[in-house]
Amino acid sequence: MSDTQIKLFDNKNVRTLWDKKQEKWYFSIVDIVAALTDNDYQHARNYWKVLKNRLKAEGNQSVTNCNQLKMQSSDGKFYNTDVGDTEQILRLIQSIPSKKAEPFKLWLASVGSQRIDEIADPEIAIQRALTYYQKMGYSSRWISQRLRSIEIRKELTNEWDKAGIKQGLEYALLTDEITRSWSDMKTRDYKQLKGLHKESLRDNMTNAELVLNMLAELSTTEIAKKEKPKGLKANMTVANRGGKVARQARLQLERETGKSVITGKNSKLLKKI
Repeated sequence: MSDTQIKLFDNKNVRTLWDKKQEKWYFSIVDIVAALTDNDYQHARNYWKVLKNRLKAEGNQSVTNCNQLKMQSSDGKFYNTDVGDTEQILRLIQSIPSKKAEPFKLWLASVGSQRIDEIADPEIAIQRALTYYQKMGYSSRWISQRLRSIEIRKELTNEWDKAGIKQGLEYALLTDEITRSWSDMKTRDYKQLKGLHKESLRDNMTNAELVLNMLAELSTTEIAKKEKPKGLKANMTVANRGGKVARQARLQLERETGKSVITGKNSKLLKKI
């Protein structure tokens, strides 16, 4: 656990911790409650205690099964503190009647509606992504590559679904194997090199990195279509082979140019350049 930070929430301090292993931010629940209810720390603790019992009585497990982590208090000492990840905090906000919470509730409703629309018509998601990247200042060339990479990724996950691969952990393990095989770096290490936390690694790749990652996933997809592997173990082997196709291309390009394809540049630096 590292990267202790204090986030400002409408002039209220909210303590956070970044868990590198889980790649999650954790937020102090009492601090969130204090910010939304305009209470001091002690009143916020009491509010959370009552709310927690009510949520338990309602059968809510997503928020009440929160973790405890040591966080620094105003006296400089560290105490066990109830914390929640992003999903738990967003659920908690829905249970707090507050004018300050209302914008979050409206935003959640909007996001939920958008997600339903995207399931019904995937093209909406593509158009939304295009608009997002344009607003973020990415070049047209980069955006074209990125949208193509989304299409290639979708073809790959379709093959994983056919093979019985479960979304979540198994998807992540296979993705990590592909990344490691072509770049010689685990996804976590690659993100650390670029100074990333929750941000998308692909959104922070150069054109060369993105193209090689696409080649790795495309190669994995084509091998999977031919051999139709079943289960995680067989697909890990295919992911390794697909990644190595792109690794050979990377090494050849690096020999020709005399410089490494792998870079610590993130999206802020890339857009500035």
